[in-house]
Amino acid sequence: MNETQLEIQKVLERFRLEQIEPYAEDDDRDEKFRIEIYRALGALGFGGMTLPEEFGGAGMSYEDACSAFEEIAKSSVAYAVTLSVSTMVQSILNNFGNQKQKEKYLPALTSGQEIGAFALSESSAGSDASSLKTTAKKVDGGYMLNGSKCWISSAGVAKTYIVMARTGGEGSKGVSAFIVEDGMKGFEYGKKERKMGWRASPTRELLFQNCFVPDENLLKEEGFGFKVAMSALDSGRFTIGAIAVGLSQRALDEAVKYSLTREQFKQPIFDFQGLQFMMADMATEIAASRLMVMQSAKNLDAGASDGTLAAMAKLKSTDTAMKVTTDAVQILGGVGYTQEYPVERFMRDAKVLQIVEGTNQIQRVVIARSLKKNYES
Repeated sequence: MNETQLEIQKVLERFRLEQIEPYAEDDDRDEKFRIEIYRALGALGFGGMTLPEEFGGAGMSYEDACSAFEEIAKSSVAYAVTLSVSTMVQSILNNFGNQKQKEKYLPALTSGQEIGAFALSESSAGSDASSLKTTAKKVDGGYMLNGSKCWISSAGVAKTYIVMARTGGEGSKGVSAFIVEDGMKGFEYGKKERKMGWRASPTRELLFQNCFVPDENLLKEEGFGFKVAMSALDSGRFTIGAIAVGLSQRALDEAVKYSLTREQFKQPIFDFQGLQFMMADMATEIAASRLMVMQSAKNLDAGASDGTLAAMAKLKSTDTAMKVTTDAVQILGGVGYTQEYPVERFMRDAKVLQIVEGTNQIQRVVIARSLKKNYES
């Protein structure tokens, strides 16, 4: 790590141990999101890490931001994901919004005072995002949105939503992107999902019934929405990867510490070669995942975004998180399956990392298509 990343790690390690860790288990149980924690992250300068200083951002590289996501995730995947998605929304606004849109929405988001959310998925359009059904019909002065979105992270606590809706015919070319604000008439929240993991991060439906969105809230132009979404997912995939790396590292830390103090047959269980091999494999897979995530971030920072590598990084790191957290529970044995230790929460949090920002099956489709293209050319 460079000096900037070491300083990020130092600052955020202290923050998470003092302000997140004491509440993590209770908030997971109670499904409680603390906006004050998020705003405190913003006050430290992490609300708009990759955004330019012109709009209140920190101007960090994506590589530096990944170090931050990894560190936060060691205590809470929920807050790391909330920050990651809001950062993605900011990136969308910065890359595709006009000057007026940037000036209106970005400062509150980059400061951490408000949260951004991304609304693409629907009950019948998850992995096949181009088949979404939510419509935006052109009317005088704007658009009338009708439909619903499902499984939206931060729904209900976010204030600014990037919503994909159909303005044209079938397929990806008929999709447009809109900025929808909390409180707009005709925009309501549906049921709050009861989830296996990420329980401190609210996930809800978005419901649109004749929701009027003014012309100035259209991003770019009609038919550009799918490009907006896919561009955002390239960075979203490796930032989820960084979160997975942080979660994996914390699970390994807990497993090693426990194995050094837990004795069986008059010796620490760490000394049993079978467990040593497990932990050696865990450490190796985490290191490999981190390298792929950081290389993806470096590529984007250099202006050479590689969607295939981003898909590989997301696939590798989140599959690793599922395996490492499962192994951590196994190493702790009976207590690992109880809430006395945090590894059972880590295992639950890991599962959805394989699903969000494109399921890992979709990542394999992306990778395979790239292979086919390379070998046919």
